Amino acid sequence: MRLWVCIALLSVVLCVSADRPRIFEKIAEAGKFVRDAAGGTRDMFRAYMDMREANYKGADKYFHARGNYDAARRGPGGAWAAKVIRWPFLLPHSDAREGWQSRVSGRGAEDTRLDQEANEWGRRGGDPNRYRPKGLPGRY
Repeated sequence: MRLWVCIALLSVVLCVSADRPRIFEKIAEAGKFVRDAAGGTRDMFRAYMDMREANYKGADKYFHARGNYDAARRGPGGAWAAKVIRWPFLLPHSDAREGWQSRVSGRGAEDTRLDQEANEWGRRGGDPNRYRPKGLPGRY
């Protein structure tokens, strides 16, 4: 009986360590990319919801940097999600967004530029706390 158990375990080890065909490797890589992208999207959404919940003046740059930082740390899929997702989520990064910010919200092109700088800082792995305002509750 022990001999058969040893043979079965050896067979499992050999099968697991055997080279898989290249197509299976590519499928596994694609699956990891999709999982990373989904996780990065969740990271960005969580930072956005925290920003809305905190409703703290001057904290938007911190949440931009934090969301991008968390997403990019997941890997290539997360970095892709951080690059593709724009703040706010429903407005594309375009003249329409900048027009909306300058006319409706009172924020102008300078604020948009600073938001994008915080996004890039987070994507490159910079510490989001660089943008953290004093007095922001510790749970964020």
